[in-house]
Amino acid sequence: MKKLKLLVLASGGGTNLQAIIDSIEQGKLNAEIKVVVSNNSNAFALERARQHNIKAIHLSHKMFTTPEEFDAKLLSILKENEVNMIILAGYMKMLSPTVVRVYKNRIINIHPALLPSFGGPGMYGIHVHEAVINSGAKTTGVTVHLVDEVYDHGAIVLQEAIPVLDSDTPETLQQRVLEIEHKLYSQAIQLFAEDRIEISENRSFIKKNPK
Repeated sequence: MKKLKLLVLASGGGTNLQAIIDSIEQGKLNAEIKVVVSNNSNAFALERARQHNIKAIHLSHKMFTTPEEFDAKLLSILKENEVNMIILAGYMKMLSPTVVRVYKNRIINIHPALLPSFGGPGMYGIHVHEAVINSGAKTTGVTVHLVDEVYDHGAIVLQEAIPVLDSDTPETLQQRVLEIEHKLYSQAIQLFAEDRIEISENRSFIKKNPK
C-alpha cells in the first residue's frame, strides 16, 4: 500500500475536504494532504486547511496574464510538494489539458448525481438537484470519476445510489446526497492507495486482490 500525497482543489466551503481530513485523522485513509489550492481567496476550504496545519494557497487565473502561466504555477506547486494525486472537491474551474495529461489517471472528481446523467457544463451544486427533481427521476446518487479533458466524462470509479423522495426539494436532496459524498470520496481515494484501481479503455475496474 502506498501513501498518497494529495493536492485538493476547492472553490467553496470544503465539506468534502473536511471529510477527507477526518478520514485521514481517523486512520481510515492512507494519505496526506500536502496542499489545498483554491481559486477563491475567501473559500472556507482554505481556512479548513489552515486549521489542520495544511498548506493553503490562493491561486486564480486572474493572477496571471495567460492560462499557460497559471498551469506552470500549478504544476510547480504539484512538483514542489511531491503530489501524486489531485482531488477536486467542489472546484469550479476546469483543469487544462496540460495538467490533465501530466497527471493522467491521477485526478479524480466527485459529482452529485449518477453520471452520465445530469453531468456536463452548468451541472454543479444545487443546479444538479433541481434538474434531477424536474426530470421526475426516482433515483439519484453520487459518482466519483477520473478527470479527463471533458466535463464529467472520465472513467467512473465508484457510484452509490439513493432514492429521490416525493417530499424532496432540491435543498433536502442536496443534503442527503452530500452525506453520501462525504463517505464515498474517502473510500474511492483509499482504493487508489491500495492500488486496487485498474484503468482500461476509459473504464475503471476495482481489483479484488491488490498486488
